[in-house]
Amino acid sequence: MMMKRYFLLWAMGLIVLHSSAQGCLMDSLSYSARVGFSVGGTSPVGLPATIRKLNRYRLTPSFQLGLDAERHMTPFWGVLLGLRLENKGMDVDAQVKNYHMAMDRGGQHLEGQFTGNVRTKVNEWMFTIPLLATAHVGKTLRLKAGPYFSYVLSRHFDGYAHDGYLRVGSPTGPRINIGKEAGQRGDFDFSDSMRRTQWGVMAGADWWFSNRLGGYLDLNWGLTGVHHRSFKTIEQTLYPIFGTVGVAYQL
Repeated sequence: MMMKRYFLLWAMGLIVLHSSAQGCLMDSLSYSARVGFSVGGTSPVGLPATIRKLNRYRLTPSFQLGLDAERHMTPFWGVLLGLRLENKGMDVDAQVKNYHMAMDRGGQHLEGQFTGNVRTKVNEWMFTIPLLATAHVGKTLRLKAGPYFSYVLSRHFDGYAHDGYLRVGSPTGPRINIGKEAGQRGDFDFSDSMRRTQWGVMAGADWWFSNRLGGYLDLNWGLTGVHHRSFKTIEQTLYPIFGTVGVAYQL
């Protein structure tokens, strides 16, 4: 039911975007629809010393649906306004050392410096509005870049620490062994500390195979962390960084 509600809201937004664009000069407007698959994750910029290596990265279903309206300012330059319904997710397992964590183990809440492995699962559904400058290179290639704004509809950030130990309170505090099975591992859920709004920059290219059909490749780099600024349980700020590849269709 929730996904149906998001889709209806997205469809209503497309109608509003289309109606607003009709008020402009129609001969200078073009429309395109797109569907894509995103790959990436929420990550600190620059790998800190506390994160030693990535054990495993699992692909998660991360899709994008969108409609763009482009105003042609000159034959070369344009301005593009879009509306996207998309989700961004990741599932990673990383090896860490002296990594500040808070977790629940066997009904007990613990916080301190963890050494071992951490599995993190993230999933967000959001509406995204990009406002991009476009440059047309010939008849088949369109380059684009600019800011975007996202409103997060649903947010999940959880996982568990496993196969290691926690020093409670400080690196020299009491040691508690953390296992892998339920009741022995350290579970965490920081979903409620995630932001509802995000913004960042986007750059990409559309390549048209024919008059109607083409492909696209985008890079989205978040400039706000996925958690509120007051959230300090994870010591690094985690930014959403995703690439999207997909198919576009000229309407």
